[in-house]
Amino acid sequence: MRLLHPSGAVVHLAYCTNVHPAEDLEGIHGQLSGVAARVRELTGAPVLGLGLWLSSRAARALRADPAELARLRARLDELGLEVVTLNGFPYQGFHDQVVKLRVYRPDWAGTERLAYTLDLAEILTALLPDDVQEGSISTLPLAWRTEWTPDKAAAVDANLDALARGLRALAERTGKTIRVGFEPEPGCVVETTPQAVALLGRADPEYLGVCLDACHLAVGLEEPADAAALGLPIVKLQVSAAVEAPPGAQAALAAYEEERYLHQTRCAAGYADDLPEALAGGLPADLPWRTHFHMPLHAPAPPPLTTTAPYLEDLLGRILTPDGRTAPLTRHLEVETYTWSVLPGEVDVAEGVAAELDWTRRRLAALGLKEI
Repeated sequence: MRLLHPSGAVVHLAYCTNVHPAEDLEGIHGQLSGVAARVRELTGAPVLGLGLWLSSRAARALRADPAELARLRARLDELGLEVVTLNGFPYQGFHDQVVKLRVYRPDWAGTERLAYTLDLAEILTALLPDDVQEGSISTLPLAWRTEWTPDKAAAVDANLDALARGLRALAERTGKTIRVGFEPEPGCVVETTPQAVALLGRADPEYLGVCLDACHLAVGLEEPADAAALGLPIVKLQVSAAVEAPPGAQAALAAYEEERYLHQTRCAAGYADDLPEALAGGLPADLPWRTHFHMPLHAPAPPPLTTTAPYLEDLLGRILTPDGRTAPLTRHLEVETYTWSVLPGEVDVAEGVAAELDWTRRRLAALGLKEI
């Protein structure tokens, strides 16, 4: 979806397809014709934006076969779908039975991550709509913190330099600019926006910046005003919310324990890498907890739990209307609730995603943005 900002800038709103378990090109075409087409129908959008996730396997196949890439672009056009942003965080196997720490591998110290991201950038130049010259890719926050070493730090610096050079060469060759945003996340080397400034501040700001995930920021207890004023280019904002438990009611979070994804949990007095650790006594129970479990934006959590949707609304205002007049701090928004398959109870993913997009549209309308 496209929305016109009061400044005249066009803002793109998409939903992230990493919610769908597709590792190969056949699966991707299936998700486009199935759930994505149904989401477009339910929202009534003339054109629906997708934050497309391509596994490393699918990306290699598309990069190696221009005819297959052209087929994908034609299918998107046929279905009324468009892609201006890719999610390059999960490398592969994002819907395996157990993902946990594997989602951070390979990290940015390895050449595999660099090659994958440059493949995505090349693909995105071919998928961008004809009237759009700039695309974005979100990626992991360098590495998981316990695996960080001085040698890795040096390798990461070299790979980020190579990434910026590759993106610059791509822009010179195609006339299209692809920017990569590193996504701060609890437990990682880049966990907070101050860490992003410290570790990414030397990166080429024309092509490299941050992807802010509202769920991650809320779990990190960062103030929305501080996150919006971090001083680095905001390549993309992921529109997401965490689950929150009030003091003494943390046992209700047990409904969100599951084996696939990591659910980092934080309170003002401590941090746990995963929810089971927190529930086993890893955090004090006399303070509210926030857990990295992406919650549906449009629906309240079962009491006594709540979500950080109010935090998200605050952040949206600060990012999109920093002073009510000037251009937004980013023009790419991606609804990223990838946890539908592990939410308690049965859900209809297409209906849920459509409801999230409608929730977001209403908030953007309240900020003065108008659908095109």
